[in-house]
Amino acid sequence: MSVELGRVGVWTWAFEASPWGQVRAAAQEIEQLGYGALWFGEMDGRDAVSQAALLLGATERMVIAPGVAIIYRHHPATLAQAERTLAEAYPGRFALGLGVSNRAYMEERGHTWKPPVRAMRAYLDAMDAAPLTGPEGPRSPRLLAALGPRMADLAAERTWGAHPYFMPVEHTAYLRERLGPEAKLVVHQNITLHEDPAEARRLARSSLAPWLAMGDTTSSRWQLISELTGVTEADLADGGSDRLVDAMIAHGDAEMIAERVRAQFTAGADHVCISVATEFGVPQLGLAQLRELAPVLL
Repeated sequence: MSVELGRVGVWTWAFEASPWGQVRAAAQEIEQLGYGALWFGEMDGRDAVSQAALLLGATERMVIAPGVAIIYRHHPATLAQAERTLAEAYPGRFALGLGVSNRAYMEERGHTWKPPVRAMRAYLDAMDAAPLTGPEGPRSPRLLAALGPRMADLAAERTWGAHPYFMPVEHTAYLRERLGPEAKLVVHQNITLHEDPAEARRLARSSLAPWLAMGDTTSSRWQLISELTGVTEADLADGGSDRLVDAMIAHGDAEMIAERVRAQFTAGADHVCISVATEFGVPQLGLAQLRELAPVLL
């Protein structure tokens, strides 16, 4: 199925804690601003399928995509049914991001953790083997939340491409080389927009705090970042060094944000979804920032 993401989209956690009326209005404004796709996370709020269906119904042209649906939360046959249903009802407007989340988060919710690549391969096999009835038609394109080499290889082999989350530009170049030229590479980019450089960096550092707190459960992420950028354990201390903050989060005025987005494309991204980073523990969509950035990004 042909799905056109456009060059720049929006990624958000904010829908998790927002009333549906606010979510609907925000999605409609994001579409009116001209962003090509709207990506959202899945945790303990609305499930990915329901959220996607609601957003598709509320908008007219924009691509809607879970970024990502967590495979432990969805039976593969049921998700295959939902994928076909949304692709049929909204042709060319739905893409399905799939990921494994992390071991601690899944085990806290009663799931049995399995090696990520093996689990994802088995899940894709089960989706493809699901005995579906109903109207035949093309399924939606799938992307995998690939960070490391083996998941990237699986993404290139079995899906439309990769959707890495919260990684530096160096990782985009690394993943493009690993994926090859044909696979789609959809990159998430955290940003803080503020005319005052000091305040922009302060907000960026605050938004980094939960990731540093989860360092022991996301060690493979930090190991890969270290290998690609040269940051060390010392950069993770005391709220994160300036070098780490600058690598992970684009911060500053609109032109500085645009410069980082251009760097992502130069490194090999096909689509960049920007995510407005806010104070730790305060998930907000950042519509004011998205309005200001639209003229320079789109």
